[in-house]
Amino acid sequence: MTQDASATMLDVEARPAKPAMLRGWRRRCPRCGQGALFDGYLKVHDSCGTCGQELHHHRADDGPAYLTILVVGHLMAPLLHLTFSHFEPDPLSVAVGFSVLCVALSLYLLPRMKGAVVGIQWAKRMHGFKQA
Repeated sequence: MTQDASATMLDVEARPAKPAMLRGWRRRCPRCGQGALFDGYLKVHDSCGTCGQELHHHRADDGPAYLTILVVGHLMAPLLHLTFSHFEPDPLSVAVGFSVLCVALSLYLLPRMKGAVVGIQWAKRMHGFKQA
């Protein structure tokens, strides 16, 4: 490979990570921000309906679930401690209330975390996103 060919490969369109992650967080295509990223709750479309970007390469796997657990745990643990120390409520009502809150927050965050992970993979040209 010549010096010119390698320079041309490096001069490919820049993909800033932050906008791509924010587009993914909004459950939109990381490239154009217009097309829907998901076909349902967590299934990623094979390609963007607006710009045609292929999305089937993504490898989110368990990353979004781990990130969701991390965020929910770090939010709920101090809140649980403060609730018990300041209000001294009935343990059963706290268990029910926090269970519902944890499930609701997890269901809200999971697709957004997956979108952000797909966005960072697209921006960093990971897996099959290497091609333009």
